[in-house]
Amino acid sequence: MTTDKTPSPASLPKQDPHKITPNKERVLEVAIGREVRSLRQSQRMTVTDLSEATGLSPGMLSKIENGGTSASLTTLVTLARALSVPITDFFKTYEVERGAVHVKAGEGVETVREGTRAGHQYQLLGALGANASGLQVEPYLITLSETSDRFPTFQHDGIEFLYILEGEVGYRHGTKMYHLKPGDSLFFDADAPHGPEELFKLPVRFLSVISYRNPGAGT
Repeated sequence: MTTDKTPSPASLPKQDPHKITPNKERVLEVAIGREVRSLRQSQRMTVTDLSEATGLSPGMLSKIENGGTSASLTTLVTLARALSVPITDFFKTYEVERGAVHVKAGEGVETVREGTRAGHQYQLLGALGANASGLQVEPYLITLSETSDRFPTFQHDGIEFLYILEGEVGYRHGTKMYHLKPGDSLFFDADAPHGPEELFKLPVRFLSVISYRNPGAGT
């Protein structure tokens, strides 16, 4: 059996999971207006300056900045050009609805994932639609209960995280095998052949979280 060393500081995550993001605006017109005003002021432009650069009246610009009107796409393109920013900058402070899925114990949807070995019990614990990250994430609760459940040649796109809940398994990834017990985890590139090769103590139950780029997401 082989185990990898503890990750070096350079390989540790750079994101701060406790970082608090500023409150975002739930009204689109107000969010756009706030950004237009902020961008104009950061470039030391007056409303009159922006009016001359866009051909929009000062009164219309005032309504836009105060969230009092819904600007057309043509107007937003004109403003973006005058302020020399991508049009997407106007939407930075708009709060997009974030989804969450709550699955109670025993209520996961039993499913057969593409390439699943017969005998492997998969329970899908939730699924979210398209999101800003462009990633698809599939969390599963997997149960292996027969010696015939050995199958070390799964292979698919993305990355995978395993967390052992019950039993003991020899899990192969590429040329290495890991003896996993309850509380152990394994995080790996799923493009290499992988899967349970030795079932030392049945049943084996573990969480598997698979993440890959959504085929419909932009690059």
